[in-house]
Amino acid sequence: MVHVFFHEPRIAGNTGNAIRLSAVTGARLHLIEPLGFDFEDAKLRRAGLDYHDLADLTIHPHVEAAFAAVPGARVFAFTAQTTQSFADVEYRDDDVLLFGTEPSGLPAEVLAHPRITARVRIPMLPARRSLNLANAASIAVYEAWRQLGYPGAAEAERRG
Repeated sequence: MVHVFFHEPRIAGNTGNAIRLSAVTGARLHLIEPLGFDFEDAKLRRAGLDYHDLADLTIHPHVEAAFAAVPGARVFAFTAQTTQSFADVEYRDDDVLLFGTEPSGLPAEVLAHPRITARVRIPMLPARRSLNLANAASIAVYEAWRQLGYPGAAEAERRG
Protein backbone atom coordinates (compact mmCIF):
# COMPACT_ATOMS: atom_id res chain seq x y z
CA MET A 1 0.00 0.00 0.00
CA VAL A 2 1.00 3.64 -0.29
CA HIS A 3 2.74 5.86 2.23
CA VAL A 4 1.08 9.10 3.35
CA PHE A 5 3.49 11.79 4.53
CA PHE A 6 2.20 14.78 6.53
CA HIS A 7 4.90 17.45 6.57
CA GLU A 8 4.74 19.36 9.87
CA PRO A 9 1.00 18.87 10.54
CA ARG A 10 -0.53 21.45 12.86
CA ILE A 11 -4.11 20.34 13.51
CA ALA A 12 -4.59 17.33 15.79
CA GLY A 13 -8.00 16.43 14.36
CA ASN A 14 -6.62 16.12 10.84
CA THR A 15 -3.89 13.78 12.02
CA GLY A 16 -6.43 11.77 14.03
CA ASN A 17 -8.52 11.36 10.89
CA ALA A 18 -5.41 10.32 8.96
CA ILE A 19 -4.69 7.70 11.63
CA ARG A 20 -8.19 6.31 11.06
CA LEU A 21 -7.61 6.45 7.27
CA SER A 22 -4.39 4.48 7.70
CA ALA A 23 -6.12 1.88 9.85
CA VAL A 24 -9.00 1.26 7.42
CA THR A 25 -6.99 1.25 4.18
CA GLY A 26 -3.57 -0.09 5.18
CA ALA A 27 -1.83 3.10 4.07
CA ARG A 28 1.31 3.78 6.08
CA LEU A 29 1.17 7.18 7.80
CA HIS A 30 4.37 9.16 8.34
CA LEU A 31 4.42 12.40 10.34
CA ILE A 32 7.34 14.77 9.85
CA GLU A 33 8.23 16.95 12.84
CA PRO A 34 7.73 19.44 14.25
CA LEU A 35 4.13 18.59 15.02
CA GLY A 36 1.67 21.28 16.11
CA PHE A 37 0.23 19.07 18.87
CA ASP A 38 1.15 16.16 21.11
CA PHE A 39 -0.35 12.70 21.21
CA GLU A 40 -2.20 13.47 24.42
CA ASP A 41 -4.35 16.01 22.56
CA ALA A 42 -8.04 15.19 23.05
CA LYS A 43 -8.89 16.17 19.45
CA LEU A 44 -6.31 13.72 18.11
CA ARG A 45 -7.65 10.90 20.28
CA ARG A 46 -11.27 11.70 19.43
CA ALA A 47 -10.67 11.89 15.66
CA GLY A 48 -8.60 8.70 15.66
CA LEU A 49 -11.15 6.90 17.89
CA ASP A 50 -9.82 3.47 18.78
CA TYR A 51 -7.85 3.06 15.55
CA HIS A 52 -4.46 4.18 16.88
CA ASP A 53 -3.33 0.59 17.52
CA LEU A 54 -4.52 -0.50 14.06
CA ALA A 55 -2.64 2.16 12.09
CA ASP A 56 0.90 1.92 10.75
CA LEU A 57 2.34 5.23 12.03
CA THR A 58 5.92 6.50 12.05
CA ILE A 59 7.18 9.88 13.24
CA HIS A 60 10.31 11.32 11.61
CA PRO A 61 12.44 14.18 12.98
CA HIS A 62 12.79 15.84 9.54
CA VAL A 63 11.98 15.32 5.88
CA GLU A 64 15.35 13.69 5.09
CA ALA A 65 14.69 10.96 7.65
CA ALA A 66 11.22 10.41 6.18
CA PHE A 67 12.60 10.06 2.65
CA ALA A 68 15.34 7.72 3.91
CA ALA A 69 12.62 5.43 5.31
CA VAL A 70 11.27 4.80 1.79
CA PRO A 71 14.35 4.43 -0.43
CA GLY A 72 13.55 4.31 -4.12
CA ALA A 73 9.86 5.12 -3.64
CA ARG A 74 8.22 7.61 -5.97
CA VAL A 75 7.11 10.78 -4.15
CA PHE A 76 4.08 12.76 -5.27
CA ALA A 77 3.90 16.22 -3.71
CA PHE A 78 0.33 17.52 -3.43
CA THR A 79 0.26 21.24 -4.14
CA ALA A 80 -1.79 23.93 -5.84
CA GLN A 81 1.41 24.91 -7.67
CA THR A 82 0.90 22.61 -10.64
CA THR A 83 -1.64 21.71 -13.28
CA GLN A 84 -1.08 17.91 -13.18
CA SER A 85 -4.04 16.08 -11.65
CA PHE A 86 -3.40 13.41 -9.03
CA ALA A 87 -5.92 11.24 -10.92
CA ASP A 88 -3.61 11.07 -13.96
CA VAL A 89 -0.95 9.16 -11.99
CA GLU A 90 -0.74 5.38 -12.28
CA TYR A 91 -0.02 4.57 -8.64
CA ARG A 92 2.22 1.73 -7.54
CA ASP A 93 2.63 -0.08 -4.26
CA ASP A 94 4.90 1.91 -1.92
CA ASP A 95 4.36 5.29 -3.64
CA VAL A 96 4.49 8.30 -1.31
CA LEU A 97 1.68 10.85 -1.15
CA LEU A 98 3.22 13.96 0.42
CA PHE A 99 1.04 16.69 1.94
CA GLY A 100 2.03 20.00 3.50
CA THR A 101 1.03 21.73 6.67
CA GLU A 102 -2.53 22.99 6.99
CA PRO A 103 -1.94 26.74 6.89
CA SER A 104 0.58 26.97 4.06
CA GLY A 105 1.15 23.68 2.23
CA LEU A 106 4.57 22.36 1.33
CA PRO A 107 7.49 24.79 1.58
CA ALA A 108 9.49 25.64 -1.54
CA GLU A 109 12.54 23.66 -0.38
CA VAL A 110 10.48 20.48 -0.03
CA LEU A 111 8.78 21.01 -3.40
CA ALA A 112 12.24 21.42 -4.96
CA HIS A 113 13.70 18.32 -3.24
CA PRO A 114 15.30 15.87 -5.68
CA ARG A 115 13.20 12.99 -4.26
CA ILE A 116 10.00 14.59 -5.57
CA THR A 117 8.85 12.56 -8.58
CA ALA A 118 6.05 14.94 -9.53
CA ARG A 119 3.87 17.72 -8.21
CA VAL A 120 0.17 16.90 -8.39
CA ARG A 121 -3.05 18.61 -7.41
CA ILE A 122 -6.60 17.68 -6.53
CA PRO A 123 -8.92 19.66 -8.83
CA MET A 124 -11.21 22.19 -7.17
CA LEU A 125 -13.49 24.98 -8.24
CA PRO A 126 -11.74 28.32 -8.82
CA ALA A 127 -11.35 30.90 -6.05
CA ARG A 128 -11.21 28.25 -3.31
CA ARG A 129 -8.13 28.24 -1.11
CA SER A 130 -7.75 24.58 -0.22
CA LEU A 131 -9.26 21.30 0.91
CA ASN A 132 -9.05 20.11 4.48
CA LEU A 133 -5.82 18.11 4.89
CA ALA A 134 -7.48 14.90 6.07
CA ASN A 135 -10.04 15.12 3.25
CA ALA A 136 -7.31 15.63 0.64
CA ALA A 137 -5.35 12.66 1.98
CA SER A 138 -8.50 10.52 1.90
CA ILE A 139 -9.23 11.43 -1.72
CA ALA A 140 -5.68 10.56 -2.77
CA VAL A 141 -5.36 7.36 -0.73
CA TYR A 142 -8.65 5.97 -2.02
CA GLU A 143 -7.69 6.69 -5.64
CA ALA A 144 -4.35 4.93 -5.19
CA TRP A 145 -6.00 2.04 -3.31
CA ARG A 146 -8.65 1.70 -6.03
CA GLN A 147 -5.99 1.55 -8.73
CA LEU A 148 -4.09 -1.09 -6.76
CA GLY A 149 -7.25 -3.25 -6.53
CA TYR A 150 -8.03 -2.54 -2.84
CA PRO A 151 -5.39 -4.96 -1.48
CA GLY A 152 -6.31 -6.30 1.93
CA ALA A 153 -10.01 -5.40 1.66
CA ALA A 154 -12.49 -8.22 2.19
CA GLU A 155 -13.79 -9.71 -1.06
CA ALA A 156 -17.42 -8.96 -0.13
CA GLU A 157 -16.54 -5.31 0.48
CA ARG A 158 -14.94 -4.99 -2.97
CA ARG A 159 -18.07 -6.32 -4.68
CA GLY A 160 -20.55 -4.41 -2.52
